[in-house]
Amino acid sequence: MTHSSARRELIRNGLALAAVALAAPALGSSTRPVMSFEEYRGYDALGLAGLVNDGAVTAAELLELAIARTAAVQPVINCIAEDLSDLARRSVSAGIPRGPFSGVPFLLKDLGMALKGTVTTGGSRFFRDAVMDYTSTVVTRYEQAGLVIFGKTTSPEFGGTGTTESVLFGDTRNPWDLNRSAGGSSGGSAAAVAAGILPLANGTDGGGSIRIPASCCGLFGMKPSRGRVPSGPRELSSVMSVIHALSRSVRDSAALLDTSSGPEPGQTTIAPQAARSYLASVSIAPQPLRIGLVTTPITRSPVDPECILAATNAAKLCERLGHRVEPVELPIDPREFFASTRIIMGTGTVMRVSGREQQLGRKVTENDLEPIIWQRYQSSRAYTAEQLSAAERAVERAARQMALLQRDFDVLLSPTLASPPVALGKLSLNQDNAAYEKEAINISAFTMLYNATGQPAMSVPLHWSPQGLPVGVMFAGRYGEEGLLYQLAGQLEQASPWFDKLPPEQVPL
Repeated sequence: MTHSSARRELIRNGLALAAVALAAPALGSSTRPVMSFEEYRGYDALGLAGLVNDGAVTAAELLELAIARTAAVQPVINCIAEDLSDLARRSVSAGIPRGPFSGVPFLLKDLGMALKGTVTTGGSRFFRDAVMDYTSTVVTRYEQAGLVIFGKTTSPEFGGTGTTESVLFGDTRNPWDLNRSAGGSSGGSAAAVAAGILPLANGTDGGGSIRIPASCCGLFGMKPSRGRVPSGPRELSSVMSVIHALSRSVRDSAALLDTSSGPEPGQTTIAPQAARSYLASVSIAPQPLRIGLVTTPITRSPVDPECILAATNAAKLCERLGHRVEPVELPIDPREFFASTRIIMGTGTVMRVSGREQQLGRKVTENDLEPIIWQRYQSSRAYTAEQLSAAERAVERAARQMALLQRDFDVLLSPTLASPPVALGKLSLNQDNAAYEKEAINISAFTMLYNATGQPAMSVPLHWSPQGLPVGVMFAGRYGEEGLLYQLAGQLEQASPWFDKLPPEQVPL
C-alpha cells in the first residue's frame, strides 16, 4: 500500500519502533531489523509462515508486531475480549511446532472456543469469570499447525445477534466506518483482520456469524459443512453452529480447514472426506458450473439495491468465467423454517444458561443477561420435547428440499446480507424487543438457511458501495462440497482481487 502523507509515515514508523521495543525481551541480542508493519500487512498467514520456516523472520517478531498493532487499534475498534500476550510469549519461547502456520499470530473467538486456563465469556456477564478446564479439539489442532494464540475476540452475548455489541465489552466498530457494526457474532475477529492485527482469525457460525462479519468487513468467510470441523470435546450449544475462520486470502481459509477438519473420538456427524486438500483446490479452476441466482430471501423481506447489485454483478462475473447462471426461488416455507430454528436455538440458550447455573450454584437473574437474551431465555423455557422434535424434523425437511433443488445447481449465489453494514445500536441486544425485531429480520435473511441444512457457504468480498462499505456475495454448495466452493473462490479471487483493498484512515496505519 502506498503512503502519501507525512502523518501516515510517522504513524507507521512509530508502530515499527513500538514493535522493536516490545520485542526486545523476546529477541535477545539479535540485530536483524524487525519487519515493518507495512511489510507484515502485505502477507497472508501462509506467506508469514513461509518466512518463519525459511528463517527470514521469527515467531517472536511476528507476535510483537501483532501485539503492537493491537495496542494501536484496540482503543479505536474494541475487538479484543481477553489479552493472552504473555501466554503467547511463553509459547513462542518454548518452541512453536513447524507446520503450515508456523509462528503466525492467531486470535480465538470468545464464544464456543475453549483454551485451558483462560476465560470464555460468550460475551455474557453471567460467564464473565468462566475459566476453561479443557482445550477444544480444534484449538489443539490450531496450535499443532503452528498458530500462536495471543488473545480472544469479542462477541455479542451467546452470539445472539448479527452485530458485536455487548454490555460486558462494549461496541466493536467496523474499521471501514467506525459508526457502523462489524457484523456478528464473529465481529471481533473480523474487525481484527480488517484492521491489520493479523491476516486470519477464528470464528463460529450458527446463523451467519462468520459470513455476516465477513461481508461487513470486506473479508473472505467460509462456513464449513456440519461435521467438517470437530466442536468437542464439549459440543457447541446448537447443532446449527460450526467452527472456522475469517481471512483476507482464500488460500489461508483453505489451508486452515485442511489442518482443522476431520472427526474426533465420539463424533457422530462426519462430513464426507474431500477428494483433495482444500489448499490444492484453490488453484484448480472449476469446470463450468450451473449457478442458481437467489435474490429473494426466505424472509420475503426487502433487499437493499446495493446488495442486489453486488449479487447480479457477481453473476455477470461468473458468466464471464464460463459458468451458467439462472434465477431460482428457494423452496422453503418461511413460517415453518423460522419457527423451527427459533425453537432449536432457544433450546440451546436454555441449556447454556442451565449449565452455568449448575456451575455457579445459583439461578440466573434478569441482571445477568441482556434484555433480548433474557426474553428469549424466558420464552424458550416453555418449549416441550414434542416441539423440539417437530422443529428438528422441519429442519431435516428443509435440508432435503435444498438437496433436491441442488440436483440442478452446483452452487447457489445470493447477497450475503440484505443491507450494507448497519449503524451501531440497531442490532444491540440491550434494547426493547420490538425495536430489535424490526431491524433483526434481515440480518440472517440469506445466511441462516445453510446453518439449518448443514451445507457449506462462503461470503466473498466482491463489491463495495459508493460510500466505500464492503458488501459480500454468498455462494452455497451441496453438503460436503467445500472443495468446489474453494475452487470457485480461488477463481473469483484471481478475476476480482480484494487483498489490497484496505479500510480508510479511521484506523491508524
